[in-house]
Amino acid sequence: MNYKLNADAALLQPIQVGDTVATNRLFMAPLTRSRADADGTPSPLAAQYYSQRAGAGLIISEATAVAETANGAYMNTPGMYTDRHQHGWAEIAESVHAAGGKMFVQLWHVGRMAHSDISGFEPVAPSAIAADMVTHTPSGKKPLEVPRALDIDEIPAIVAQFRAAARRAIDAGMDGVEIHGANGYLLHQFASDVVNQRADAYGGSPENRARLTAEVVEAVVDEIGAGRVGLRISPGNPAGGMHENDAISTYEALLERIAPLGLAYLHVLIDPGTRAFGVIRALWSGTFVLNTGRGTDTDFSLLEGYAQWGAISAYAAGRAFLANPDLIDRLLLGAELNEPDVTTFYAPGPVGYTDYPMLMAVEEPRSA
Repeated sequence: MNYKLNADAALLQPIQVGDTVATNRLFMAPLTRSRADADGTPSPLAAQYYSQRAGAGLIISEATAVAETANGAYMNTPGMYTDRHQHGWAEIAESVHAAGGKMFVQLWHVGRMAHSDISGFEPVAPSAIAADMVTHTPSGKKPLEVPRALDIDEIPAIVAQFRAAARRAIDAGMDGVEIHGANGYLLHQFASDVVNQRADAYGGSPENRARLTAEVVEAVVDEIGAGRVGLRISPGNPAGGMHENDAISTYEALLERIAPLGLAYLHVLIDPGTRAFGVIRALWSGTFVLNTGRGTDTDFSLLEGYAQWGAISAYAAGRAFLANPDLIDRLLLGAELNEPDVTTFYAPGPVGYTDYPMLMAVEEPRSA
């Protein structure tokens, strides 16, 4: 398939994203690739992988754990809680910046999506309700375990872990961080009126279910400044075995609380045709980054329309950037797009990671 965007297309115009100037409005969405070292240090290949994609207006990294106990949903995913991790991310930041790119690190706590065979720790969640899913462990596929409900006294430590990881990201030279409040992980679990059955200050009302995400955002903003902080949410998204009877009220409460902070952006995984999209878009006057998932990830004519109409500020493309490191060049030329190889999404090594073909540079004609 191939698409062409003119140089004056809305998606190709620069945009101020908090403290960062993005050269265009096609961002690289966070993509788990399972290629980190066993201790959570980014692979030496990661600097090449991300710098190849520096043409994105903003690169948002794969999800990165804020603590050892926050990891364990998948094998070989990175962390940001040791000096070795920070050094690895610093090499990535240097490589991306040298290629002219900008990059935020996405920070997560996986909550009940963890498995003790991967993390070595008992999984935790707002309530002792397991996700009805299986995961790949070192000894094969296993059902996810029933998590332990977090004690209220443990919650401040989780907020502090996000704060500390954000500080490490900035000290590593990253342009900012994205807080992962989506896709069935811990912050999303607290937001759900089904998964969260707590009766304390972190459960029950929409304001209470939004409290942990809001406290994490506020702590990270206090640590590194609002212009370096983005937030990702996915109202009603069933990923991670999630259920939400009310996919709107919690997010209304959350955005009303954090909107005055002036975040760099809000990143929303959602279908623009839903009522939830309309409500959330109306509540957010700042930079609004859309991700619609796999179905329209490469329908650039549709996405360009959204940008022209002002429905979105930017779009975060996932598989399109995964398979096309030079996506922006291809769109400008109307060149054929590479198809992603799903068999190598989570495989080790360079195949399907750093070896997707890029367009050859066109030499300038030599003068006679």
